[in-house]
Amino acid sequence: MSPAPDRYVHPLSERYASREMQEIFSPARRYGTWRRLWLALAEAEAELGLPVPDEALVQMRAALDGVDLERAAGYEARFRHDVMAHVHLFGDDAPAARPIIHLGATSAFIGDNTDLVLHREALRLVRDRVVRCVAALADFAREHAELPTLAYTHFQPAQPTTVGKRATLWIQDFLLDLEELDFRLDTLRFRGVRGTTGTQASFLELFHGDTGKVDALDAGVARRMGFDSSYAVCGQTYTRKVDYAVQATLAGVAVSASKLGHDLRLLAHLREVEEPFESEQIGSSAMPYKRNPMRAERICALARHVITLSADPAFTAATQWLERTLDDSANRRLSIPDAFLALDGALVLVENVARGLVVNREVVRRNLAEHLPFMATENILMDATARGGDRQALHERIRQHSLAAAARMKEGASGDLLERIAADEAFGLDAAALESLLDPRRYVGRAPEQVARFLADRVAPALERRQADAQRLAEPHIHV
Repeated sequence: MSPAPDRYVHPLSERYASREMQEIFSPARRYGTWRRLWLALAEAEAELGLPVPDEALVQMRAALDGVDLERAAGYEARFRHDVMAHVHLFGDDAPAARPIIHLGATSAFIGDNTDLVLHREALRLVRDRVVRCVAALADFAREHAELPTLAYTHFQPAQPTTVGKRATLWIQDFLLDLEELDFRLDTLRFRGVRGTTGTQASFLELFHGDTGKVDALDAGVARRMGFDSSYAVCGQTYTRKVDYAVQATLAGVAVSASKLGHDLRLLAHLREVEEPFESEQIGSSAMPYKRNPMRAERICALARHVITLSADPAFTAATQWLERTLDDSANRRLSIPDAFLALDGALVLVENVARGLVVNREVVRRNLAEHLPFMATENILMDATARGGDRQALHERIRQHSLAAAARMKEGASGDLLERIAADEAFGLDAAALESLLDPRRYVGRAPEQVARFLADRVAPALERRQADAQRLAEPHIHV
């Protein structure tokens, strides 16, 4: 069904985020998780001796999915309470369970535990996306491991590197993100069964003061929802520091994506590297010749949104009053899904771009050749000194020749540093001897070796541990 033309449509759903990420934060997944939590609670309570009929559990299991959102909205309009609306709706769908649904629980049991379940699923998807990006960039780095290119510091010409070595810098950032994502997933816990202010008073009452059964209930529900442990203490909600930690992790991934995007935009300006460009793609409505790096620009735009969103949970955690206040609710509904969906869209683009990058080798060679004579001056100085020259005097002569050649280039002429040195008898080097000193491979240091070692020692093990899950992801059907 097409969206109503007079209603706002979120761009993250319409244009950027993948189906997989949208499904995680969909109403069907959220309310289906609510019902799974109520089932887990009822099963654990029955296991510990509370009067939960077998038929109630049977009917609950049969009604986990296919939540009728229109009927839920009708209940919510009456009760002005979303959780109680779904309690009644679940009771309609599983009438034998109506008396025991939500027994002893509070809204935070449903809302917070569901958030933790969904955040875990979304973090896994983000991790899978990063793995796919690393794999694509590793292929690119391997292919161009030995291709010399001009490196830049301060975006000014610097000592050469290789195209593949530059790509390893992007990969390393993403590998650090994978470590952080693994840590976040390993330490993410369940809120658990804690009652209205975290004291478990309602469950202590249900079990007539038996603290062992209260602990067993908490552990049983967590286990059924796939968690090994719960946070040790909480108020009404789990600490909002958890949301901040999760979104800080997402922001870290966004930083890596943005760095890559900005680098590609600079390289596109130099015409050395280009992102994929479709046969009928239009770069500009006014300038038909243009090939704007629009995918890299979009990566940066989405990444910036994720980075700025990380401030929201920081303020939320910092301003939670005592056991809880409700001003977190509206903000979390906006900022948390937005961060996951925006990052998902950025990573889809990173993979797409990485798999289609085009290196214009002749442009790379020409840009390096223009500046290489200046970078070869140290080798020229050492060679001429070895032939009996005065190192200090030669240094000064090179300095003067370099300044003169640079001034000539600033006026639009080609550089003539080598010609000046060849004509200077103090160096004793002819054009052929100077040319032999200008093999670009002499100036990239250990870059090719570093690429090979990095891919073998760091990238391959990281991919082997995680790639099976990532390979199962379908190609995202979104506009790139």
